[in-house]
Amino acid sequence: MTVSMDPRSLPPVLLLFGGQSAESDVSVVSGTAIAAALLDAGLRVTQAHIARDGSVRELPVGHRRGDVAPALYTSLSAAGLRNHPPVPLADYLADVARSAPSMLVIPALHGPGDEDGTVVAAAARVGLNFVGDLPDVAQLGMDKPRFKALAREQGIPTLPELVVDASAWKLERARILVDIARFADEQTESGALIGKPAAHGSSIGMKIAHSAQEWSDAVEEALRFGDRAMLEPYLERARELEVAVLERADGSVVAYGPGEVFPGREFYDYEAKYQPGLSRTTTSSDVPADVAEELRATARLLFTASGSRGLSRMDFLMARHGQRAGRWYFSEVNTFPGFTPISLFPALVVAEGGSFADLCLELVAAAVARPARNGAA
Repeated sequence: MTVSMDPRSLPPVLLLFGGQSAESDVSVVSGTAIAAALLDAGLRVTQAHIARDGSVRELPVGHRRGDVAPALYTSLSAAGLRNHPPVPLADYLADVARSAPSMLVIPALHGPGDEDGTVVAAAARVGLNFVGDLPDVAQLGMDKPRFKALAREQGIPTLPELVVDASAWKLERARILVDIARFADEQTESGALIGKPAAHGSSIGMKIAHSAQEWSDAVEEALRFGDRAMLEPYLERARELEVAVLERADGSVVAYGPGEVFPGREFYDYEAKYQPGLSRTTTSSDVPADVAEELRATARLLFTASGSRGLSRMDFLMARHGQRAGRWYFSEVNTFPGFTPISLFPALVVAEGGSFADLCLELVAAAVARPARNGAA
């Protein structure tokens, strides 16, 4: 990858990481990795940690996480956070906008309340430019049923879903279980479903219900992490394929991959993703060339149709068994994918040439070339 701008021409950067969601530890790893790469490239980088209560603590100049456990940041016990008083996010960003109006925000945040447009909306209100989607697009991307509906409007295959509202589940569980039974009978061969929160990531809150006796458990687990659960047919040991989409500073949109995930558990749950050595990934899946191109073209189409900006990761499933065997389905989008050592988004881009630092610089350059409008909502 050839970076489109001289690093010396790029603005100072504010790296935000941590956050209020259950994915805050992952965000710490992503954010500090991006910060280190940009520091090494010579950019002026400010780092700030968002705590679970939404308050912000700015880290010392030139901070490096090294091998400090991300959980220490989430618990506010990391050395770099000590003696730094908390500031409300809105006040912190307003102060940044007054003192450094050219500062570019990189919201390396994952999960609801953070990646769903909340933080970038706060940045936009004070006139700061930022990497990634505008708030309304980020909100759309976090909402799995809504984004799947957009995919279907574009003629893209998706698995059917049944959404269960928490309040309805509390009051009308028997009726909803009848609806689930009907859904399972119509959409599956064995009754197996997978439950997931309608608006979360990192496989948090996901549970397989192999039989009718486990449907309630799957709904309950998903509702622990949001007010809506989403049930889909469970594709046993489905192939998990991922495509990285990057908007370059010249305006081109490039798709990389697909890469493939080989989970060390029944599916790619949180433990399978983040326990070292449990799963493996490849940046060069052996799906047929025409299928690979279909997936890349689909990812670019969804990126454009949703009004995305900067970057995203599009995830797909390919069935191995049953009536759906060999067919692929769009699964979900990640509007700010992980930048951890095992994350496929940076690995897929870097596999085509260039370095992790080049990718991070390109994100900055693209945001500068296509600035977010002030006051974006």
